[in-house]
Amino acid sequence: MLVTAPNRDPFTADVAIGARPLLLRFNGAGVLAPADIHVAERLAKLGEETDERVILAAALAVRGPRFGHVRTALRGVRSTVVADVEDRGALDLLPWPEEEDWLKAVAASRIVAIGEDGVDDRPLRLVDEALYLDRYWRDECFVADDLLQRSGGPQPVVDRNLLEEGLQRMFGRESPPEQKSAAAAAVLRRFSVVAGGPGTGKTTTVAKVIALLHEQAAANGEAVPLIALAAPTGKAAARMEEAVRHSVSDLDTNSEIRERLASAEGLTIHRLLRRRPDSSSRFRHDRNNRLPHDAVIVDETSMVSLSLMARLLEAIRSDARVILIGDPEQLASVEAGAVLGDIVGPASSDVGLPASSDIVGSASDDPRLSASPKSGPVAEGIVVLRSNFRFGGSLAELASAIRAGDADSAVAVLSQGNPELRWLDIDPIEVSDRASASDDLAPVREMTVSAGRGLFEAAIAGDEPSTLRFLSAFRLLCAHRHGAGGVDVWTDIVEAWLAQEVEGFDPGPEWYPGRPVMITANDYSLRLFNGDTGAVVVREDAGLAVVFPRGGSTISVSPSRLSAVETVFATTVHKSQGSEFEQAALVLPPPESPLLTRELLYTAVTRAKRGLTVVGPEESLRVAVGRPVARASGLTRRLWG
Repeated sequence: MLVTAPNRDPFTADVAIGARPLLLRFNGAGVLAPADIHVAERLAKLGEETDERVILAAALAVRGPRFGHVRTALRGVRSTVVADVEDRGALDLLPWPEEEDWLKAVAASRIVAIGEDGVDDRPLRLVDEALYLDRYWRDECFVADDLLQRSGGPQPVVDRNLLEEGLQRMFGRESPPEQKSAAAAAVLRRFSVVAGGPGTGKTTTVAKVIALLHEQAAANGEAVPLIALAAPTGKAAARMEEAVRHSVSDLDTNSEIRERLASAEGLTIHRLLRRRPDSSSRFRHDRNNRLPHDAVIVDETSMVSLSLMARLLEAIRSDARVILIGDPEQLASVEAGAVLGDIVGPASSDVGLPASSDIVGSASDDPRLSASPKSGPVAEGIVVLRSNFRFGGSLAELASAIRAGDADSAVAVLSQGNPELRWLDIDPIEVSDRASASDDLAPVREMTVSAGRGLFEAAIAGDEPSTLRFLSAFRLLCAHRHGAGGVDVWTDIVEAWLAQEVEGFDPGPEWYPGRPVMITANDYSLRLFNGDTGAVVVREDAGLAVVFPRGGSTISVSPSRLSAVETVFATTVHKSQGSEFEQAALVLPPPESPLLTRELLYTAVTRAKRGLTVVGPEESLRVAVGRPVARASGLTRRLWG
C-alpha cells in the first residue's frame, strides 16, 4: 500500500513509502508525487505491467497535467522537468532510463496505444515519442478537429455590402484597421479569435461584433440571434457583461439593438453548459444536447483549460459562431493546456492581417492590409490587436521587451529611472524578515501605506465609492501563495505597516474597516464570484458591510453572509488576471522558483496602469524573461501543421 511519510513540511514533496525503488528515487527528488505513483501503479496492475521503466513513464504522464502539460515527451524528458523541480541538482543523480530502450519498452506495453490510429482501449497513448493520458489525447484531437472543421467548412451567409457599411459606421476611419479586420472575421467566419494585450480594444470590438451580427440577422430576415457571453471565471464573466453594456452608448446602430446589448448577461462557461450534479467534469449541454446559441463569445480564453474547451466545443452547434477573446501572452490555465496560445500559434508574431481584411481595405491605407498573412483555414479567423489606447510609455516598453524575450532591453527599461517604473534590485526574501524597519523597501512601504490609509479612512467614513477607488489604487503582487516571499508573508507585513502608521487601524478582528477581501468561491445567490474584490466599510448604524463594485455602482453584503474570502493587501499574479491597478509592486521569487516565467512577469506588468515597482534581483528578472512557459502540447501542430 502507498502511504506518505508523516510530519513532513506541507509545502515540500511527500515521500511515497512502499513505492518501487526506481519510482521512489524520482519521488525523493521531487519529480513525482505520491498520487502520480499511485495512479501509475493502478494502471500497471490493470494491464499486468511489471517493467519499472514503463511504470515510470506512466507516472510522468500522470504528473504532466499537474504542471499544465498535455503530454510528456519521453525523449529529452530530463530537460523538460527541470523547469518544474526546485532542486535541479538532484535530477543529475537520478537513474534515467536509456531513451531508445525506454521508448521500445513503453511501445511494447499492454497499457499503451501506439500512434493516432492505435487501439482505443488503452489508458496511455504514445504519439511521436510523446506519452499522453488517453483522455487528454482525445480532448486535444477533438479541439483541433472541431476548429479545423469550423474554419474550413461552409461559412455563414453574410451581406458583405451591409457588413462593409456597418464596419465604416461602427469604427470610422480613425480606428485601427486590425479592429475592423477582427470584427469582419468574427462576422464572416464560424471560428475567429480576437487576441491582444490590455487596452487594445478587444471588448469594444466584441460589442460592435454583436451589433453587426444583429444587423445581419435583421437584413436576412432571420430571428434575433441568440448570443452567449461566457468566461472561465465569474469575475471575468461579470466584467465582460459590464464592458459590453458600457459600450452601448458608443454604438452607431438602431435603438432596438442597443437595448438588447444593454441587457447582455455574462455567464461562466460552467453555468452556460450547466454542470451535472452527478459529475464534476460533465455537463447537461454536450454533443447530444447542444446549446441553442447562434454565437458563443468567450472572454479571457487564456485561462481556459484544454478539457474545458473540449467540453464547450462539444456543446456548440456546428453551424454556430465561436469567437475567442484574450491575451495569449498571459498566464495560462492552472489546469492542463495553453489553448489560446496554441491556437494563435505563429499568428502572434504575424504582421499581416487575414484575408477577411479585404472588406475593410478601402477604409485604410495601412500596409499591413496587403501583407501576406499566415496561411491555413484557422489563420483566416485570427487577428491580433496591437494598437494600445491606455497602456503606453515605459510600461508598454517593458511589456514589449518581456514578450519578445529580450532580457537586456527589459533591464535597460527598468534602469532608466522613469517615474512609471522603479526597480529595487534586492532580494525580497532576505529583507522580508526585517521589512518593518528596512529602508530597502521604503518605496513599497510608502505606496502601501498611502493606499491603505486612504482605504481605511474612506471605509470609516462609509464612503463606498472612495473605498473602492482606493481598493484599485495599489496592489502587491507575488508569485507564490505560501512560503518566504509569498502572499501570506506579505499580507502580515502590510498589516504591520498599516498598524504602525495609520491611526486607528487594527487588523486583529476577522472583520475590520478597510480590510480588502477577495471572494474565493462562486456564490450565485449573491452574484459574487471567485476573484471578485471588495472592502469592509462602516455602515450608518455603525455596523460593518462589505462592498463590491458592480457596473457603475456598488453592492453591499453583510460579512456574516460571506465565508469564502481572503485578505488581499497582497495577491498572487495568477489571481490578479483580469484586474487593473493604478500602481502595483511585484515581488519576484528566487531564480530557482518554477513559477518564475515570462508569462508571470508579463501578466504582472500589464496589471499596472500608471506605475510599477519591481522588487527582486537582476538574476530573477533575467531568468523570468528568458523562461517562457513550455507546456507540452500537440495542439499547435495539429492546427498549423
